[in-house]
Amino acid sequence: MNAVTDRKPVHLAVYDTLADWETGHATAHLARAGYRIRTVGPSTDPVTSIGGLRIQPDTALDDVRPEDSSLLILPGADLWDTTGDLAPFARKARAFLDAGVPVAAICGATAGLAREGLLDDRDHTSAVSFYLAATGYAGGERYVETDAVTDANLVTAGPTEPVAFAREIFRLLGVYEGEVLDAWYRLFHDSDAAAYAVLAKAGAA
Repeated sequence: MNAVTDRKPVHLAVYDTLADWETGHATAHLARAGYRIRTVGPSTDPVTSIGGLRIQPDTALDDVRPEDSSLLILPGADLWDTTGDLAPFARKARAFLDAGVPVAAICGATAGLAREGLLDDRDHTSAVSFYLAATGYAGGERYVETDAVTDANLVTAGPTEPVAFAREIFRLLGVYEGEVLDAWYRLFHDSDAAAYAVLAKAGAA
């Protein structure tokens, strides 16, 4: 797929203890599709992932505006469950959704959105239903037992589903569609070598 330079960037939230493995499929292929990936920290001070990677954020959360973005991605992190330090990222997600700009949350970030009330009236998923129930949120009836869920402009997924998470993001942004999207998922989720031919034919390999 040819790069498109006039797209608004995708903003990837980064913070201490972020789960390295949860967003790599999404950001790598979004970048290949022409999206600039901009990292967003609590400030511009370096953060350290759960895998020990030191990341220098491109910008601070307070400086990110929904109208300047294509998508906000919120990865999981231990801090979502151990402190309130990441609550500002959930509030920023509310601003994005209120402005009609997509948000994608995986693992612990789904609990952050639940605490913010953003899952009360939207279909969603996470690691397990009782994980979100422990937040005291009011959206238990909208929980879906599946790998990843898109409801309007919100994508959610559990920690073991980074490929399904990416698939939903690609569908939402129109990066891959139809049989190409299906082939991408089969290749990276199921190691289906036959899917590569479909991607190569479409120029998406």
